[in-house]
Amino acid sequence: MLLNVKQTIVFLFFPTLLISQVKEVNPPDHIKTIAFKGNTKESQLPIVKLGEYMVLEFDALNGKEEDYYYKIEHFNFDWTPSILVKSEYMDGFDNQRIRDYENSLNTYQIYSHYKLTIPNAQTKRLKVSGNYLISIFNDDDELVFSRKFMIYENKTNVGVSIKRSRDLHFIEEKQRVDIVISSKNMPFNNPKQNVKTLIIQNNNLNTAISNLKPQYTIGNKLIYKYDTESSFWGGNEYLYFENKDIRAANIGVRQIDLKDLYHNYLFTNTERASKPYTYNPDINGNYLVTHVDADNPSIEADYVWVHFSLLAPKNYRGDALKNKTIHIYGNFNNYTVDESTKMIYDEYNYVFTKQLLLKQGFYNYKYVVLNSGQLDQGAISGNFYQTENNYKVVVYYRDLGARYDKIIGLGEGNSVNISN
Repeated sequence: MLLNVKQTIVFLFFPTLLISQVKEVNPPDHIKTIAFKGNTKESQLPIVKLGEYMVLEFDALNGKEEDYYYKIEHFNFDWTPSILVKSEYMDGFDNQRIRDYENSLNTYQIYSHYKLTIPNAQTKRLKVSGNYLISIFNDDDELVFSRKFMIYENKTNVGVSIKRSRDLHFIEEKQRVDIVISSKNMPFNNPKQNVKTLIIQNNNLNTAISNLKPQYTIGNKLIYKYDTESSFWGGNEYLYFENKDIRAANIGVRQIDLKDLYHNYLFTNTERASKPYTYNPDINGNYLVTHVDADNPSIEADYVWVHFSLLAPKNYRGDALKNKTIHIYGNFNNYTVDESTKMIYDEYNYVFTKQLLLKQGFYNYKYVVLNSGQLDQGAISGNFYQTENNYKVVVYYRDLGARYDKIIGLGEGNSVNISN
């Protein structure tokens, strides 16, 4: 009898060990320019209102015109799988072939451009708010890549204001986010347990701050005025280049060469951490595919080898930087830090170099340092409280007896009007 009880305990609790947070899967080398967006032109983290559409686009550079399929899954606030079955969060079907694709036109690099719009004839609508993951598979049912997105309901007002840090050690380097959540029609039951928040800087989930609890409750108003817990490094404005005309020098491009494909050599960048802050408008790490002569840049924009370089003079920071692991960082690759973005140090010229195959357009990027697995975004660019950053606050709520985490509100703020 005792043995049976032990077996029952193991059976009941073992499945919980298998539950883990889902992570996005990055694509193989032949999949490029993944653009996932809502009703805006820029590629970004899609946070769309329930009932609105979103678009996923990508290029396959292998020239095989392969078939790709998509699946959509619903997740809890902490990105563990929700218990909802597919019919509860989706009207229609997924696991469908992406039918909208075109081949490139008048380009040196041959590619097929795929476009998926949701909702569509097969996936008619997503019925509930919350966290979602879309996964793309090939003909062999192998996962090619996946991307997160969120759907919200407009049930609360989310006020977001950006302040300087109260900590004098970081007052020149950090920005903190104050939040006020209120609703006239929706009561918050046990808000410290049932209301959860996610603060996102520049659409980058990798650096997001999650699950702050309200410090004060006044009627049906939740107030968050943390200092260190809701503070982000200010960073610096992104560097940028534009190569919408690959045959002529554009912004940030110093030299052009044509081999098998066009090569664009950017001006060599220098470290900015030791220099005063200078306002330089950017698009907060984003990118936009453009072509000066194209009616449809999606299939007419070509791929270019873009050569990046970062100066590390020996007599200044060369000895400090040459032993660092430096990466090129931006939304063009979903803020991924791996071997594909790692720069190589040239000891003879005291410069870090890297070439990336990118589609024509306007790109934001910066250089970041990876120290023992920890990302340091300000080691080269610096951290300044004046930096213009975009912040989004996503509010989750699970009422008593509910089976999933709703997103009941979205707030947005910008540090351009930062105050004390």
